[in-house]
Amino acid sequence: MLLALGLILLPLLEASENMDNQTTFLYFAYGSNLLKERLQLKNPSATVHCVARLKDYKLVFGNHKGLASDRWHGGVATIEPSPGDEVWGVVWRLNMSDLESLDRQENVKLGAYSPVGVSVWTRGQELSCRTYIMNSCVYAPPSPQYLKVIVMGAEQNGLPKDYQEKLKAIETNKYEGPLPVMEEVERALKKAKERTKLLSDA
Repeated sequence: MLLALGLILLPLLEASENMDNQTTFLYFAYGSNLLKERLQLKNPSATVHCVARLKDYKLVFGNHKGLASDRWHGGVATIEPSPGDEVWGVVWRLNMSDLESLDRQENVKLGAYSPVGVSVWTRGQELSCRTYIMNSCVYAPPSPQYLKVIVMGAEQNGLPKDYQEKLKAIETNKYEGPLPVMEEVERALKKAKERTKLLSDA
């Protein structure tokens, strides 16, 4: 009887695990989506899973086919294979309902980025995640605003100090004009700060 019960329970457990895998996915962010308020502008279900490291890749900046990003007025982040290097980032857990908006944010349909599966490491554990790599990348420096969002995200999530310093040292294109997306991010940060203050005062 117990054995039969065990045989019934096992498929049920496997089914519930598979169901969980179908309702959420893990996403490895290494660029502006390191910052929670930036990612949640269009992907509200995102929650931090952990900080992780992608081995044998490096962080670079550029534009798809050399077309400057309208959103950020400069090069944007991507990764490329580089033996011995590493990229630190944040693994987010998102609902499958946000998959389409994440793809849209990364301009997948336009062919700017392709979704890829990568294995990242955290505390000795390997995780399979979705991430995005730019197609036909032409190197270009980022705008100061874009780099600022990446640096804020690295600080917010406690990426290694030496990696944070490396990010801060990246040369920018010194663009000083307005950026609507940066204004959105700043509004979201302000709201988050106000929420935190209300909670601490309560």
